[in-house]
Amino acid sequence: MTNKHEIYINAAKTAKIGIWEVNLETDQVYWDTVTKCILEVSEDFKPFRGYANNFFPEGEIREQFKMHIKKAIEEGISFEEKFQIITAKDNIKYVKCICRVEFKDTKATRIFGSFQDITKEQNLINKLELSVEKFSSVFSSANDAILIIDSTTGIITDCNSRFYELTEYNCSEIIGLHNFELFPVNKRKEIKIFLANQLNKDDYFVKETYLKSKFGKIIPVEVASGKKFTVKNKAYLVCFFRDISERKNADESLNMLSLVASETTDAIIIANPEGEALWANKAYLKLTGFNMAEILNKKTGYLLKGPETDLKTFDEIREAVKDKKDLKSIILYYNKQKENFWFEFNITPVFDKKGNCTKFICVGRDVTSAKEKELELKRILEVSSQQNNKLFNFSHIVSHNIRSHVSNLSMVLDVMENTEDINEKFSYIDMFREGTEKLSETIEYLNEIITIQKNTNIEKKNIRLKDEIEKTKMALRLILLESQIEIIHTIPDNLTVSVIPAYLDSILLNLFTNAVKYKSPERKAVLEIGYEVNEHFTIISFKDNGLGINLIKNGHKIFGMYKTFHGNEDARGIGLFITKNQLEVMNGKIEVESQEGQGSIFKIFINEK
Repeated sequence: MTNKHEIYINAAKTAKIGIWEVNLETDQVYWDTVTKCILEVSEDFKPFRGYANNFFPEGEIREQFKMHIKKAIEEGISFEEKFQIITAKDNIKYVKCICRVEFKDTKATRIFGSFQDITKEQNLINKLELSVEKFSSVFSSANDAILIIDSTTGIITDCNSRFYELTEYNCSEIIGLHNFELFPVNKRKEIKIFLANQLNKDDYFVKETYLKSKFGKIIPVEVASGKKFTVKNKAYLVCFFRDISERKNADESLNMLSLVASETTDAIIIANPEGEALWANKAYLKLTGFNMAEILNKKTGYLLKGPETDLKTFDEIREAVKDKKDLKSIILYYNKQKENFWFEFNITPVFDKKGNCTKFICVGRDVTSAKEKELELKRILEVSSQQNNKLFNFSHIVSHNIRSHVSNLSMVLDVMENTEDINEKFSYIDMFREGTEKLSETIEYLNEIITIQKNTNIEKKNIRLKDEIEKTKMALRLILLESQIEIIHTIPDNLTVSVIPAYLDSILLNLFTNAVKYKSPERKAVLEIGYEVNEHFTIISFKDNGLGINLIKNGHKIFGMYKTFHGNEDARGIGLFITKNQLEVMNGKIEVESQEGQGSIFKIFINEK
């Protein structure tokens, strides 16, 4: 080894560059310690010709190395290449291999060169190439328009294809353009401040503004700036632009809808999938009397439910929310002041793209006025129907009763005309008088019934019941004294009933006298008067121990006209008929329980509304 050769080897060793050599004439192979270290073989390892191929991964890399060696040996072509290798300890490294060829008489006799570990450098290069590739991919395929600006001059130095699409400029037009040219004149000042702040803060920031396209179209955008970067002492700023036209249009539509929803006279409430309130408009809050804080996160149906709320409709609402279904209905609700109102509403579930219910929208309105008219109309129809039935029955009574009297009078007149005997004629005059009196009496009764049924609008008054009972007892004191009937009542001093006073007076007289007329001769007569109050009526009961009535036989006609059951001479069969009509005019009713031979209980139901 010459002195120069030793100096070269030592220098290479210091630089961690391996030396290798293959004598093609003797097949001797030499690897220095640096080369063995790179290949991670022991220092005493004895290489031989062709063994180096094993350190190159099978496939393209190994074939490439072998091809270079072959060309060097056969054609004398030197090479200088980078390869990936797998060391003896299975570590992946990158090496730079230089091969030179020595000739003797045009024949290659030796190949030799260097072997340098460039793994760190190559890894950095690979990482850099990957970063460049990623950046290029993001830059070119990003949905956002990307702009790179020279922070010193404001000149655009680069942009991606999306920016061309957004602004309609081409590459030659936009590169070198000042960024201000991309904004409407009235936005340039604020964008200048924005960019200046970004250069100072060097932080991510988003702002909404407008771009002006090549052809003057104003485009709403969201501009975001990333951190600045420096290349060769020159700072650049990357800006991202996102077209928010659709979002702006949607926002405007939403704002208009929100304004409509907020200001409409219809009541609107939005609830979550569980039916708990999220928002309500002014009309809803005004209608219910609650404020927003009082209804939020609450199931408002329970707040508005009242004593006369239809539970069936209420349950239908709960089922609609549970099953996420539409519902259209009307319900009687109560506002915060406990005043009722009729609420007509539509409940509509809202679903997302996956079919999940996200909320409910309920739109409704106060239909109290219309509903009350409907109920009044229904009541009028019912009353009309009842009146028609009464009229029909009444006409039947009139026809039957008057015709009976008229027939009787005709028969008397016919007999009087056909007899020659003066005395006999006179004898029929009393019969004729009696007939006309009966006819007059019938007409009087019928007129009284007509009067009762006409007086449906007489105002009711609150009357202390105990006072009326005492007045009735006083008015009938001689009859009661003569009959020796015992009157017992438990009516308290403060019990009042809402009635037409004259009708209550008539009803009490009728029931008192009935207890006297139909008392049992087998026992001391007793009349017990009691009461009870329920949600709709004050119920006054008159319990006697008189003759009683066979209701199985006569129950269907007990309140009919001219219906008598015990053959009393003074019975006309008109009292209970009139009582029934008087109670019905006051929206009340009468019921009877009776057992023949034991007595009766008449219950009158007085409607307090």
